Amino acid sequence: MTQQPFSRPGAIDLSALKRPATPPPPPGGGAAQAGGGSAYAVSVDEQNFQTVIESSTVAPVVLVFISPSQAPESVAFGDDVAAVADEYDGRFLAAIVDVDAAPQIAQAMQIPQVPLMLVVLDGRPATQPIPGAAPIDDIRALFNQLAQQLTAQGFSGRHQPLASGGGAPEEGEEPPVDPRYAPAQDALAAGDIDGAVAEYQKLVTGNPADAEAAAGLAMAKLLQRTQGVDLNAARAAAAADAADVDAQIMVADLDLLGGHVEDAFARLVELVRRSVDKDRDRAREHLIGLFAAVGSEDPRVQKGRQALASALF
Repeated sequence: MTQQPFSRPGAIDLSALKRPATPPPPPGGGAAQAGGGSAYAVSVDEQNFQTVIESSTVAPVVLVFISPSQAPESVAFGDDVAAVADEYDGRFLAAIVDVDAAPQIAQAMQIPQVPLMLVVLDGRPATQPIPGAAPIDDIRALFNQLAQQLTAQGFSGRHQPLASGGGAPEEGEEPPVDPRYAPAQDALAAGDIDGAVAEYQKLVTGNPADAEAAAGLAMAKLLQRTQGVDLNAARAAAAADAADVDAQIMVADLDLLGGHVEDAFARLVELVRRSVDKDRDRAREHLIGLFAAVGSEDPRVQKGRQALASALF
């Protein structure tokens, strides 16, 4: 399961759906909750779909398209996504779309297969569609990476728990903010990357066990290093001299920022393999820093660590 950093290329086109004559209910009110009563999962139909998508302005919505008739295994996959979303206390809302019961939604969004997962933020797709079911540990790894990216990019909103009668926040209501990360997130929102690095560094210095702060610091430093860098020029420099450690590191940073996580890891593993002395140490230390940015629970990090060990020994 691969993942790209959050981006919002265009709003979801809902023109194929018949809009209800009355205002749509909150996400928890128009359909039965999914995920066995999860506080952060909802079953989606044509009546509440618009409101569910609008709630992605508060925090990401993870759409999961299932079909009990076409792909029975997709039902368990949807339950797993709902269970993982519940572990993040509102950072995500799992929205389960049964395409058998709501075919117009699948048609409007041009869903090619089930199961399929799509992360929506600010009403727009924030990732490429992720096809196929995945083990729950892979789902957790994906959510962990997304949560780290949210923190690093300054998104702090949380959905209200549906089980306690919450539903989507009312218009104009401020989403809850974790005060620990607010200064760093405010700095990122203002475009002050140096300030964000400093704020995350304070958190990590005060509590080295704060994995979310450590990931935020690593991602903020990545943004700091790549700020204003021309991608094409960086790639040309790396291609011109495979022994140029600075050039190879920069392209690895840009690859990671662009979502090409495995390419970034492979480039630095190979650099470690063919380098010696200080150059080798620099490449190894930088790769370990990228592992921190992605998160130790991500299976790609685990594979990268194995590859690094092989290159070293």
